[in-house]
Amino acid sequence: MKVREFIDRIGMKVWTGNNEGLENNIKGVYACDLLSWVMSHAQKGDAWITVHTNLNIAAVAVLTEVSCIIVPEDIIVEQDTIKRAENEGVVILGTSLSTYEICCRAYEYGIGL
Repeated sequence: MKVREFIDRIGMKVWTGNNEGLENNIKGVYACDLLSWVMSHAQKGDAWITVHTNLNIAAVAVLTEVSCIIVPEDIIVEQDTIKRAENEGVVILGTSLSTYEICCRAYEYGIGL
């Protein structure tokens, strides 16, 4: 599933992301807030769910080549992070859903199966 389609199905806010990034394929979902763990376990093409909003999430996203970052529970993303993500071509999305709810929706839509 493309990031754009997942956005439309859930109704997520796009914090950062251009047309190219919104066409990324989501191959799986990875939910974790320990950045060092994400760096060693997230897979290329995963949609990464995290409550972190600091600059480091953009760097981790680039390193791991995740398809996008999803910030749950209407958490506000820091402006410095938005600028860094835009410069790096990282897609950051936001939603009112919890991490659990996002994972359930991804499963319902066949992501990662």
